Amino acid sequence: MKRLAGILFFLLFTGFAAWAQEQQKEQPLVQFTGVIHNADSNKVIVPYVNITNLSFHNQLNMSNYQGYFSFVVHELDTLKFTSVGYLPQTIVIPAGGKKSFVLEVQLKPQTINLPVVRVFPWATTDEFRKDFITMKIADDDLEIAKKNLYKAIYGIDLNSLPRDAQEIQMASYQDMHMRLMNEHSLTPNPLLNPIAWGTLIKQISDGDFSRGLSHTTTAPSNN
Repeated sequence: MKRLAGILFFLLFTGFAAWAQEQQKEQPLVQFTGVIHNADSNKVIVPYVNITNLSFHNQLNMSNYQGYFSFVVHELDTLKFTSVGYLPQTIVIPAGGKKSFVLEVQLKPQTINLPVVRVFPWATTDEFRKDFITMKIADDDLEIAKKNLYKAIYGIDLNSLPRDAQEIQMASYQDMHMRLMNEHSLTPNPLLNPIAWGTLIKQISDGDFSRGLSHTTTAPSNN
């Protein structure tokens, strides 16, 4: 009984396969031609797209570097377009007795969100915490500038340098100005002015006769 059932099943399967093949042969041939673009922009061409005929033994075709393709199919064949970075698209060849079928295929880009991967050079978080706490941070530009302009070092360097031409010129201008101001009057003697003596003593006490301010100090006068 089982053997008879197996024979009947085999005969039915063979007959169905032969009928399907006969139906496939009866479908008229169509010249399928087209070009493949990016669905987001018709100006972007998708090259080298795989085109699989799912209805005819998974026959494989491919578009060229300009996205163009042209090959023979049957009416009602199901074609699958696949390319890396794009979603697959399935197209069925329409029936109608036409000898050619032209189509512009638009593939949608596929966005894949990958999981976040964090790479650490430390085996454990404790090692990272230890190295982070003991890490020596380099000085930034502001800190370096502060060290270079340290007051004590700046004062020593300033006092050790000779006077430049600009300082001498400023002192000469001030002397010429005082001479012009007192050209038509008697030049007062600062040694006889007690107020000038007080000012001089105060300047000496305050250290105003340092190098930086000595050129601005004038002889005491009665004016």
